[in-house]
Amino acid sequence: MKNKVMMVVLILLPLLALAGLFWFLHVKHQLPTDRANSAKVALEFKDNTIQCPECHMYLVGKKHTAQVITQDAKTHFFDDIGCAILWLKEQKIEPQSVTMWVYSNDTNHYIDAFKASYAINDETPMHYGFGAYESPKEAMIDFNEMRLRMLRGENMSDPKIKHHLQGH
Repeated sequence: MKNKVMMVVLILLPLLALAGLFWFLHVKHQLPTDRANSAKVALEFKDNTIQCPECHMYLVGKKHTAQVITQDAKTHFFDDIGCAILWLKEQKIEPQSVTMWVYSNDTNHYIDAFKASYAINDETPMHYGFGAYESPKEAMIDFNEMRLRMLRGENMSDPKIKHHLQGH
């Protein structure tokens, strides 16, 4: 009887320790996309660990990035606000039904994408040109106008639009 108990302890103890180690490592290295974001706040991320679901580029740095938090509390990360707009359309999700954060070029933190002002000719990762700013300036547009232009294809990725906006 004593040998059986000792045998069970010698087998179960290492297995339990190993399972605990794997669980700890999983939680420690969990990506922000794997966690529920019920607070609907902008999440931190490490460079080259998250891909944009629209263009599949890895996010490097926060500049020009956007985050969309859907009703199921899942955060989706985008390298460019234009990618977020296209993704929402493809997913048939209305912007008003989500929380959207965009990284502000003038204040260097995430701001409400619906309240941001957008430059139309910034150098952005996907060359759409819509850079977000917390403080509005002349010639900037609001979220609804930026979204409309993005959905119409009226952005810096179109050579004719780019040529026009650059004054050539």
